[in-house]
Order: sequence, then structure tokens, then C-alpha cells
Amino acid sequence: MTGPAGVTGPAGVRIEAIDLAAWAPQALDVQAVAFGLTPEEVMVRLHIVGRHAQQPGVIALGAVSGGRLVGFGYGMPNRRDHWWSTVIEPYLVARGHGAWLDGVFAVTELHVLPEFQGRGVGSALIRTLTARSGADRSILSAIDAETPARRLYRSLGYRDLARAVHFPNTERRYAVMGAPLPLRGAGGADAVQSAPANSR
Repeated sequence: MTGPAGVTGPAGVRIEAIDLAAWAPQALDVQAVAFGLTPEEVMVRLHIVGRHAQQPGVIALGAVSGGRLVGFGYGMPNRRDHWWSTVIEPYLVARGHGAWLDGVFAVTELHVLPEFQGRGVGSALIRTLTARSGADRSILSAIDAETPARRLYRSLGYRDLARAVHFPNTERRYAVMGAPLPLRGAGGADAVQSAPANSR
């Protein structure tokens, strides 16, 4: 998907709309480094990203430096029939947060190469992504640990809606977080790692 012209973000990195399907191989290269994926996992996710690129309302952004993709993020309006939603729904409902599945923008993936983390690139990506969504709330999932990603999300206004969420394709536990939009002032590191949101 393409969109409004890009803007120069932190550290001279340009944040711009990208065609998710066309940029998927480069995006997966970034994710493989940032998230520690095996070549087999990259191949599986490449097909998933291709499917996501066809979803209605998907927004994809790249962080480009010197012609190289150094970070990316994408998301879409959440739907209850998305695989990700079907996994998190019982956790949210059990905590009285089932309404967070409707009328929200789901940040599906957000990754920045390690050498560009801590420079505000992740913050610029998620701020621009959610601002372009037109929604008034955002939801995402992140590894349920005190990571730089969780600190970034909290600094932007995300709060825990559910914790210890188990996705079938990983042993890691995740937290589901939600925030009103627009996101509030950023602070802290941005070593962003998102969960396998909508990854089926």
C-alpha cells in the first residue's frame, strides 16, 4: 500500500508508506535480525505477510536509511475472525476487555534493526502508523517481559489488557496491550518487537 509522502524521522531515517507485498522480503530480513527468526520461520512469515498485504485497510510503513530498509511496521483494522483475534479473545473477555476487539487498529508487526534501535525510529513508525489509521484506539501484542518494547509501548499510552497469552506457534508468552489514539508523548528506548499478531 502506498500513501502520503514520507517524512524524515529521527537519525535521518525516512518514514514512508510502502507496498507491503513488494517489500515483504526486505521486511522479513529486518524482522529476522530484530526478532531472531530462523530461515524456516522467515519462509512461513513471508506467506503470511503476503496474505496480510491483501487485507482491507492495511497500512504499511518503512523506515529507510541510505536506500536500505532499517525498520518497518504495518497494521490493519481488527476483525474478530482474524486468527490473532480468535486466540486473544478469551483472555480479553476473561478480564472484561472484550470490546477492545471491535473498532480498533491492530499493529500487526513492528521491527527495527538493532543498530537503529534506541534512536526513536520505532516510536516514529508506530506513531505514524496509528495516526494514519483513522481509529480512536489501537491494540497490539508483545512479549510478556520487561523489554524495551514494552517500555516504549507504555510510554506511548498502551496498557496491559491481558498477560500470559499463549499463541499456538510459540512457547513465549505475550501481553495484549491497548491505547487510545492519538498516542501520547514518547520516551525511552524503542527496541521494538511485536508478537505474531494476525499471523495465520
